[in-house]
Amino acid sequence: MPRPTTTNDEDMSHLASPATFTGDDAQLAAEISTQLETVESRLYEVTEQTRRLPDATSKHLLAAGGKRARPNLVLLTARLGDADNEDIIDAAAAVELIHLASLYHDDVMDDAPVRRGAKAAHEVWGNSVAILTGDLLFSKASGVTAKLGPEAVRVQAETFERLVLGQLNEFAGPPENADEVEHYIQVLADKTGSLIATSARFGVMFSGADQELAEPVRVFGERVGVAFQLADDIIDLTTTSSESGKTPGTDLRERVPTLPVLYVRAAAAAGDDTAAEVVRLLDADLSSDEALEAARSALAAHPVTERARAEASRWADEAKAALAPLPEGRVKEALFAFADSVVSRSS
Repeated sequence: MPRPTTTNDEDMSHLASPATFTGDDAQLAAEISTQLETVESRLYEVTEQTRRLPDATSKHLLAAGGKRARPNLVLLTARLGDADNEDIIDAAAAVELIHLASLYHDDVMDDAPVRRGAKAAHEVWGNSVAILTGDLLFSKASGVTAKLGPEAVRVQAETFERLVLGQLNEFAGPPENADEVEHYIQVLADKTGSLIATSARFGVMFSGADQELAEPVRVFGERVGVAFQLADDIIDLTTTSSESGKTPGTDLRERVPTLPVLYVRAAAAAGDDTAAEVVRLLDADLSSDEALEAARSALAAHPVTERARAEASRWADEAKAALAPLPEGRVKEALFAFADSVVSRSS
């Protein structure tokens, strides 16, 4: 079985600063930055433990950084209503705790040695402690969400279910005779899109905004999450290590079935000789850098990669289209800018 794709564990940290979410609106970026400081304090408060080991493990990834993409989104969509509502801070903290918890589990499953520039928790304390820490953070997220009311608990439960089912469905692979691309997109929507969608939704739910706007921003968040992961597929093929921060072609070496790979295999099966040659290179032993580069460059040059790039852009465009019911103004403009940044980035 191929190594699972790293979907929910991609934290958007390199494009999730308030400025990324707010485009050219410096005042909006400053407002959100101020609130993020409060969210950060809340995260440390919630993860505080009286015993040394759980306290250290709970704060391990929190202290490693990240730009808090999901809290940013809560704080942004909250500006469709009263962003100063005290529940907004807890909503932003809750989604980040869920995300952090998932990272502990993902790193164990992927055997990832590093997270955010620090040793992964399982490398420091072992798999059992890392898994239990993830469970502990999920429980903390549930406690924070419970304070927000039964509807918030229901939404969190549905989101958590999708996160887990996305991981399970990825391991299981597509059912017999199922469309592999559709299966892949659904995995991305569940593992990445669902929590981003909930983040956008929480901002509306707890700001007193028009609740009719909760569904449009939820759809936006899910589609942006898919667009982000599809863009990652392209970045792995077409950027240098200095741009992306990882070795180009890593997904190929680890046999991750990304969208360009799925496209080229389908083209080969349909009789495309050029695609068949790419598949031959992909299926070779990629342990040497030379073999990996041959496969990477061949796939990057094949038309399927541009087709995959277009699909990422389509998802970003559909995310923006979902925002049609939102009033014109700085929130809508900022969400548009964020969707564009997802697919235009090079890392």
